[in-house]
Amino acid sequence: MRALTRQLVAVLGRGVVPTEQPVATADDVGLVRGDGCFDAMRVLCGGPDPVVENLDAHLARFARSAATLGLAFDEDAWRELIADAVAGWEPVPEAVLKLVLTRGPESKPGAPTGFLTLTELDLDAMHAARAGLRVRLLGRGYASDAFADAPWLLGGVKLLSYAVNAAAKREAARHGADDAVFTTTDGYVLEAPTAAVIVRRGEELMTTPPGATGILDSITVRSLFERAAVDGVQGGYALIPTAELLTADGVWLASSIRGVCPVVELDGRELATDADYSARIAAWGGF
Repeated sequence: MRALTRQLVAVLGRGVVPTEQPVATADDVGLVRGDGCFDAMRVLCGGPDPVVENLDAHLARFARSAATLGLAFDEDAWRELIADAVAGWEPVPEAVLKLVLTRGPESKPGAPTGFLTLTELDLDAMHAARAGLRVRLLGRGYASDAFADAPWLLGGVKLLSYAVNAAAKREAARHGADDAVFTTTDGYVLEAPTAAVIVRRGEELMTTPPGATGILDSITVRSLFERAAVDGVQGGYALIPTAELLTADGVWLASSIRGVCPVVELDGRELATDADYSARIAAWGGF
């Protein structure tokens, strides 16, 4: 991975700060326990002013994550901080805006830590991913309904504790793959470590539902389905048997940052791909 070339940092209550300035204490529970949430979205700088994609939807999901964790959330303060950060950003073609909220220092209960980063995207890496991904299936260790009656498992929350997700990507790389897809103990598809899974069945698109599965509600998928419906293509939510990935008319990983990426290989087996349809589904996703 190449070194970051451009980044901006801003902190709630302080505004934009030097990137090397500390923003959290050593006992911040977001750092030592992963007790916090985040959200991330793309910033496009091709026009006269930078555009934060799907800002309202991402802020709403960020607020839901905070509420589930019992963290105070001041939407007006976050909007002001985002506006200040974007105004001070040196335009590049694409950047990622990440919002982070933790429970704050263990030594100072009730004082959450909130900050954001704006970071230039590595477009070479993004374009490579959008051209096609090799994927490895990895078991997540629970059934498709594990979160149905267990709110303490924090299903659907975009948690800071991404150690398992990072480990899954490393395991996939160890097998020569670019990414992973999690599966359930009862044989269904969940999601990728940082993306949703979309499957094509003829002229129908399907993805795994949030809720009982515990997966994140994908803003990119919702937006994609809305645009596809205008073109007469229906999108829906249903449990997808793992075996169906091998026989589907197409499989994609979709995320707000990387885009809508066709899966070209699964566990070493080549999957059906259609370049024209991939271009359509990428456009529906805003890429």
